[in-house]
Amino acid sequence: MLGRNQIREVIQEDTGVFQIKSIVASFKGDEPYCGAPAIFVNFGGCNLACNFCDTDFEDFIDMKNDEIIQKINGLSLNNQGKRVRNLVVLTGGEPLRQPISHLCNLIVDQGFAVLIETNGTIFRNISPKCEILISPKNTGSGYSFIRDDLLRRAIAIKFVISKSHPLYQKVPDIGQSRYNTKVYLQPMDEFDIIKNLNNLQYILEIAEETGYYYNIQTQKIIGLS
Repeated sequence: MLGRNQIREVIQEDTGVFQIKSIVASFKGDEPYCGAPAIFVNFGGCNLACNFCDTDFEDFIDMKNDEIIQKINGLSLNNQGKRVRNLVVLTGGEPLRQPISHLCNLIVDQGFAVLIETNGTIFRNISPKCEILISPKNTGSGYSFIRDDLLRRAIAIKFVISKSHPLYQKVPDIGQSRYNTKVYLQPMDEFDIIKNLNNLQYILEIAEETGYYYNIQTQKIIGLS
């Protein structure tokens, strides 16, 4: 949305109804679990507005718990009715803006692995069976505060890096050194082939110096949603 989205409030009460942009079956295009068949639950709305964000998470609809579970179960099956997708990725927007704790439990109870991709600014009491990936956001005046209770749980942190934008040239220490958390570096998609190639080379140089992992959005390369 490139920072043009409405900044939406955090929803506290769990009514069993969620603002959902889409639920789709695809493949995990980046780390962790790159290449894994997955179901993506794209939550509507975000509590931040980031000028590099290329995701559309507005124009969402309301869906009930049971509707979401039914959709996930249906998308997990191949044409022969066999479950072939065992990973559910909760992303957005910002999934933790909505009270998803019980929904996570329902998904886990169906036998799915759950990965939550969050900006790290909102805490929910999420089942330890769910994994959390933090993608810190720089809204223009610096990186948003990342909650320590989320940092302790995160399996990884993903930074978007750009060679040409001063705000995104460096990798800040938001707590990854304290908890020895795995760090992925993702080149910013600037919708410009030359800039994107420069960003890719730049993150390889940073990874070489820091020991961090480089992370490429392969879904964009092969044309997956």
